[in-house]
Amino acid sequence: MAILALTLLLLGWLLLWLSRRQRRAAGLPGGRVIYSDTTRWMPLEEPLYDPELELVGRPDYLIRQGETVIPVEVKSTRVGDAPYDSHIYQLAAYCRLVQSAYGVRPPYGVLHYANRTFQIDYTARLENELRNIIGEMRSRGHLRNINRSHESAARCRKCGYRSLCDQRLL
Repeated sequence: MAILALTLLLLGWLLLWLSRRQRRAAGLPGGRVIYSDTTRWMPLEEPLYDPELELVGRPDYLIRQGETVIPVEVKSTRVGDAPYDSHIYQLAAYCRLVQSAYGVRPPYGVLHYANRTFQIDYTARLENELRNIIGEMRSRGHLRNINRSHESAARCRKCGYRSLCDQRLL
């Protein structure tokens, strides 16, 4: 009986170790995964929407830590000493979407590259910069009348924005 208990204890420890290793490799902070933009973890989720900024997006992961929800964006590229600005603003948009969808402002988001992981604070300054960028894009007409860019019914069927799209093929 003692051998069985010891074996189960070692097996449990091994599974816990493997789980933590996979989480670190994916760049995920501690907490519970509540949203994933990949079918490897859970069924594909609907995109998040912020009606004030008319912003739609799908972060790679959302991690719940108590009452806080942290967006995580995973990039397959490598990066030098700092994350790319465009990725920081993409993550800021996900922070804004989390705030709109869950009613709680995330203190930070996570950018995970192939070689590094960055925790990006979601400050009032970053949010204001995001709003300015979106405003500038709208004033230049970049966010108006955007048409779908494909003719593939299969691609349309799998698109996470299909429920919001007035140009869906199916």
